Amino acid sequence: MDRADRPPSRRAFLDVTGATVAAGLVTAGCSWDSAEQPGRPAPSAAAVSKAVPATGRHQAGVTLPRSAQRNLLAVVADLGDAVSPGPLLADLGETIRTLTAGSDPRLLGLSPGDLTVTVGVGPRLVRTAGAALPGAVDLPRFSRERIAPRARGGDLLLQICADDPLLLPVTAAALLDQAGDRVRERWRQSGRRGTDVPVAKGRTAPRNLLGFIDGIVGPHTNAERERDLWLSGPRAVAGGTLAVLRRMELDLTRFAALPVAEQEAVFGRRRSSGVPLSGGTVASGPELGAKTPDGRYLVPVDAHVRRANPTAVGVGHMLRRSYSTDEPAPGLLFISFQNDLRTFTSTLTRMDTSDALLPFTTTTASATFLILPGFTEQHPLGSALFT
Repeated sequence: MDRADRPPSRRAFLDVTGATVAAGLVTAGCSWDSAEQPGRPAPSAAAVSKAVPATGRHQAGVTLPRSAQRNLLAVVADLGDAVSPGPLLADLGETIRTLTAGSDPRLLGLSPGDLTVTVGVGPRLVRTAGAALPGAVDLPRFSRERIAPRARGGDLLLQICADDPLLLPVTAAALLDQAGDRVRERWRQSGRRGTDVPVAKGRTAPRNLLGFIDGIVGPHTNAERERDLWLSGPRAVAGGTLAVLRRMELDLTRFAALPVAEQEAVFGRRRSSGVPLSGGTVASGPELGAKTPDGRYLVPVDAHVRRANPTAVGVGHMLRRSYSTDEPAPGLLFISFQNDLRTFTSTLTRMDTSDALLPFTTTTASATFLILPGFTEQHPLGSALFT
């Protein structure tokens, strides 16, 4: 591998991050643990109220907080061949607790606010615990992919989310420092969510880089999440879920050149409101059988909402998140959570045959991970799976 193709070393990243954050600390305000430091103010009530518990039945960062944070950094890494996953995951879980509590000095004085870290393990590690376990299967290859070997798959996912973008590289540096030589980074991607707009009572969704409201359909109620999102068994994975990450470049120039009506035909929704072309409200499901008086489908046969419709595919709902990206090119980091990988693979297989949105996308990174069940002080992260 050429030197230019290698990811930056952990030490180099720590050095750069430290310098960047040090400059930002001039105006950073009080830290989470500032009450313990003489002469510094205690954390504000607003900062405390934003805290997201790191422990519980499920890991934070999937359905908690209720509204996803603005910024995300996904770090994908491999474990060394001789590294035991159990102790590493336990160390990472403890570090996540101290980071989100604001008691870890590696936060460099920043308040953790609504920081969450979500940890997943890749199929290779899952297979060491059991070849039949959920998460043991790799993603197949699909069309419109241009993925370098280092950007496909991986052993470990660190999904870091926060409203404060400064927290992302600082938290990643702390976690990689804790992992030390036990891991080697493969790739990372940062992204941000657009402004949320109301889609239903108590529910919002952001616009994506193409100008359309994204993530309207999904498992929103507790019953829907138990059915389609959370794993119910075996015991070692109960309370976890399966994640798919796909980084995509978007042909913004070509899409923007289309008339608005053609853009809406690609998605099957109105760009301004998100309402399906078949009518209703933004939260309404598209009426796939609705036609014009002359017999044309109101939602075109190759519209994205038709090709990806879970009822038409015959699968459950995904909890979908899309984050707009600038580097390495304008695009999206797509993340879906589901309790059956077939939910994603069957959907994308159907889209591959005829989806008007896909010609505007090229996938440049792809991976799937078992998002581990939640953890506590008494039951460390990953302990039910890796003893």
